Amino acid sequence: MGFVEVMKERGMLAQVTHEEELVSHLAEEPRTAYVGFDPTADSLHVGHLLPVLALRRWQQAGHRVIALVGGGTALVGDPTGKTEMRKMTSAEEIDERIKNFKVQLGRFLDLNDPKKGLILNNADWLRPLEYLPFLREIGSQFSVNRMLTAECFKQRLEKGLSFLEFNYMILQSYDFYHLNKEFDCSVQLGGDDQWSNMLGGMDLVRRKSQRQAYCLTVPLLVNSQGKKMGKTESGAVWIDADKTSPYDLFQYFRNIEDDMVEKCLMYFSDLPVEQVKGLAALEGQKINEAKVTLAFEATKLIHGVDEAEKAKAMAQKLFEEGAGQPDAPEVIISESDVSDEMGLLDFLMLSKIFPSKAEVRRLVQQGGISVDGEKLTDPKGTIRKDQFVKPDGVLLKKGKKHYFNIKVQ
Repeated sequence: MGFVEVMKERGMLAQVTHEEELVSHLAEEPRTAYVGFDPTADSLHVGHLLPVLALRRWQQAGHRVIALVGGGTALVGDPTGKTEMRKMTSAEEIDERIKNFKVQLGRFLDLNDPKKGLILNNADWLRPLEYLPFLREIGSQFSVNRMLTAECFKQRLEKGLSFLEFNYMILQSYDFYHLNKEFDCSVQLGGDDQWSNMLGGMDLVRRKSQRQAYCLTVPLLVNSQGKKMGKTESGAVWIDADKTSPYDLFQYFRNIEDDMVEKCLMYFSDLPVEQVKGLAALEGQKINEAKVTLAFEATKLIHGVDEAEKAKAMAQKLFEEGAGQPDAPEVIISESDVSDEMGLLDFLMLSKIFPSKAEVRRLVQQGGISVDGEKLTDPKGTIRKDQFVKPDGVLLKKGKKHYFNIKVQ
C-alpha cells in the first residue's frame, strides 16, 4: 500500500494537491519530502507529532525525508493561529533549541543514512540572503492581494500584522524552492493550519522551476469538541522527558476521551487498522483496556519500550494494586533551599510540579493536593522540613491521578 493510501486509511490525510498526479509520482521511484519545525521552545511537544509521524510513514514507504529546523524562519515567527506577534528570540537561543530538536527528531526518523533521511537548518540559506536580490527574485513572484486572502493572515489583519511576519510565507515558500533545487525535494508535508504557506511554496517551485511539487497536510491534533490536544493543567505535553516524564505522558494518553481512542491509536501506534478498530469498539469499562494499549504504544513510540514498560507498571501499581508507597516519579528538592519552617506554597513551588503559585493555591483550596494521604487545606499554612526529610520521601498526590515521590536531600 502506497503512502497516500496509508495516510487515508489511518485518518492522517487532511488535504492534498494533485492527488492522482502525486500517487503516480510516488510510484515511479523513491521521492523526497520535508516538514519544517520552528524552534519556538526548547522541546517538541505532542502537537508537533502528527507532521513528524507523517514523515515517519513517508520513510516507511521507502522514500527519503528531510526534517527541516527553522533557524532562519524562527527569527521572523509564523503568525499562523497567533493573536499577537511572537516574542522575539535571539539567534543564539534559537540555535540552542535546535540542538534539542535534532536529538528528538532522531527518535522517530532514520537520519543516519543520507539516502533515507536528512536533517537541515534553513538558517544556512535564509540568514545569508541579501535583501534586494531576494525581493527581486522571489518577492516578485508573490501577489499581495492573494497573500491577504490566506487564512494564516486573516485573524491577524484585524488586530495588526507586522511587516516582519508578513514575510513569513515568502520565506517558507523559499525553503521549498531551495530544497527542490538542491535536494530534489518534491513534496511538503505539514499540519493543516500550514496549508496557505505550503501552497505558496508549491506555486513558487512550479512557476520558477517548472518542476513537480505537491503538498499534503495532516489533521490538527484536536479532541471531539475541536479543542487542541496536547495540553494539561500544568501546560504542554512535551517530548522531553525532563519536562514531561514518560509516566505523565502515559497518563495523558490513558485519560483521553473514549471517542478519541481510535483516532489516537491510528496516529500514535503501528497497530494494524483492524486491531485498532477492534479496540476502539470496546464499551463500558473495557474501553480502558484500549486506553492502556494506546498509552503504552504512544509512550513506546516517544520514549522507547523500556520506559513504556516502566510507566505501565507504575500505573498498575498506583491504580490497580493500591500499593502503599508506589514507585511514583521522583522529584528532588535541595535541602539547602528548605528552611526549618516555611510557607506551604513556597515549599510546593520548589518541586517545579506546578506552573504558578496561584495554581498551587487553587488546588489546595479545592482539596486537590495531599501528602501521604493527608489533604492540604490551608494555602497560608506552613510546613516543617522534618515532615519531608524521610529516607523514602513522601508521596504527593496532585489532582485525582498524578503522584510524585518528593525527596528533600
